[in-house]
Amino acid sequence: MTQLWVGLGNPEPAMAANRHNIGFMALDTIATRHGFSPWRRRFKGAFAEGTVAGDKILALKPLTYMNSSGESVQEAAAFYKLPPDSITAFHDELDLAPGKMRVKQGGGAAGHNGLRSMDKMLGSQDYWRVRLGIGHPGSKDRVLGYVLGNFDKDDKPWLIALLDALADAAGLLAQGKRPDFMTNVALHTQDLR
Repeated sequence: MTQLWVGLGNPEPAMAANRHNIGFMALDTIATRHGFSPWRRRFKGAFAEGTVAGDKILALKPLTYMNSSGESVQEAAAFYKLPPDSITAFHDELDLAPGKMRVKQGGGAAGHNGLRSMDKMLGSQDYWRVRLGIGHPGSKDRVLGYVLGNFDKDDKPWLIALLDALADAAGLLAQGKRPDFMTNVALHTQDLR
């Protein structure tokens, strides 16, 4: 089954190391590890193709800025005639501790503008989400600066471990073994938080 894996982030080179761009980072690591095709411009985004555990994976990084991510995702999903449940979005999650990861299907956007845009453009919330914990800055008025800020030097060990674990376990995600995927990533990152 063909799947569309979407990394959420912002396209500006100066924003590449932002916490908000962990979705881009995750997809880049998976694409590199699994030998995907080179990234090219398509569907208002950067697009690559590959195979993970025998399944065809279409990788998409919307270049529309976070608030309009759904435009890119909807275009790719429509072109390949993919239902929402074959789409997985990788995104930053304020409500999870740094380095923690959860997978869920559906649910609200919880203030995440990339997810809100996807919900609107897909007309559905039934796609999968890989929620990548970045922690919360403590107060609501600090959220914007926090997510648009770069990861700190102290974050690098858990961030690299998380991205590597995601790429290593991606086959389980591709096969629909999401609980095993979560367990595998947790085991490989437990000592680094």
